[in-house]
Amino acid sequence: MTKTPDSVVRSYIDLHRAEFLSDLADWLRIPSVSADPARAGDVRRSAEWLAAKLRETGFPVVEVWETEGLPAVFAEWPSGDDAAPTVLVYGHHDVQPAAKEDGWATDPFEPAVVGERLYARGAADDKGQVFFHTLGLRAHLAATGRTAPAVNLKLLIEGEEESGSPHFEALVRREAGRLATDLVVVSDTGMWNETTPTVCTGMRGLADAQIDLYGPDTDIHSGSFGGAVPNPAGVAAELAAGLHDEDRRVAIPGFYDGVVELTERERELFAALPFDRDQWLKTAKSYDTRGEAGYSVLERVWARPTAEVNGIWGGYTGPGGKTIVPADAHLKLSFRLVAGQDVEAVRQAVREWVAAKVPAGIRYELVFPGVTRPCLTPLDHPALQATVRAMSRAFEQEVLYTREGGSGPAADLQDVLGAPVVFLGISVPSDGWHSVDEKVELPLLAKGVETAAYLWGELAESWPRA
Repeated sequence: MTKTPDSVVRSYIDLHRAEFLSDLADWLRIPSVSADPARAGDVRRSAEWLAAKLRETGFPVVEVWETEGLPAVFAEWPSGDDAAPTVLVYGHHDVQPAAKEDGWATDPFEPAVVGERLYARGAADDKGQVFFHTLGLRAHLAATGRTAPAVNLKLLIEGEEESGSPHFEALVRREAGRLATDLVVVSDTGMWNETTPTVCTGMRGLADAQIDLYGPDTDIHSGSFGGAVPNPAGVAAELAAGLHDEDRRVAIPGFYDGVVELTERERELFAALPFDRDQWLKTAKSYDTRGEAGYSVLERVWARPTAEVNGIWGGYTGPGGKTIVPADAHLKLSFRLVAGQDVEAVRQAVREWVAAKVPAGIRYELVFPGVTRPCLTPLDHPALQATVRAMSRAFEQEVLYTREGGSGPAADLQDVLGAPVVFLGISVPSDGWHSVDEKVELPLLAKGVETAAYLWGELAESWPRA
């Protein structure tokens, strides 16, 4: 297959830029806030708007998929080539809550272009990054003369990501046959910064826990009983203090079982990023770094599992003193997980650790409210390398690698569909996801369009279906 001519792609994008941005602005005006029940109709309107636009783009199959919550959008366009791989693009059309009185300079649902920036809720997270695929696909077809994509292309754009994707895994399992794919492309991530294009290779998972500790049936006098009965608040403090050893490694036996260690090449690539420790601390609103010995800051937040105390409370916290042994105390913990860790094995390790640490006389309840599995794509995977080449062509410079410290639904797609995941995003840290004055850099949005235009040909040429 002949590569898509870069000059033709760029000319096509320039020619259709104004129309593309006008359409995107129309979509951004729909306040598809999934967390607000009063906006459920707007989330549905957003799904229907996108479905109509995908039909206009040329997708022969477009459907709004119902869930027990809010709707997702599915689209499919077969290549017609027997050897073409199948690719599923994931994104979301719901957005975070926003109101001008939160401190926005403009109405968050009335898009405003200021210089080379487009301000609106969802501009970067995630409507802008979903929508660049429509123009990218059209540019791919125009430049190659094809009447269908070079890959069997599918889209799944969910409507509840900003609410934790409560029904997403069930949807993926229900529609696994329709969603069957060789590769998942997630366009809900970003780059290192405006001048350093990067491709994300993985996300950590998450398992959170709550421990409720109960001692005396009521608060009791510490003078009469203190020192002779177990104190739930003290036990909570002991559990929190015992989470880590002197090297800040998680001290729960078996916690690190199966962890996929960083390769030397990955460590070199992370070290090549222009990391500014002082600026990072400023962003973190913190005053020093601390974490597992032997690893850099980026390695800790991207590639190492962690345990954090999210909250600890119990006993009397009002003004003055109240000399009691409290009746109860509580801990909220979260565990970030990396590739190779088994979620249920981690949960069982936590159960056994708590059981061994809690003394007689303290009753406790341990619950795990939710879980997100980790995902990771090896650096040498041909689909990842095709993505890097496509982005390098668009940006005309070397593309580096990152991971994401947070979590998302990508692992559900990887696990249920049995397909590797690559991340294609052009957002940058200054875009203000979930904050006031969210924006997208228009030149970077155009680079996302261009990358998408090259990607399908790169994949078809270098990674044909076996």
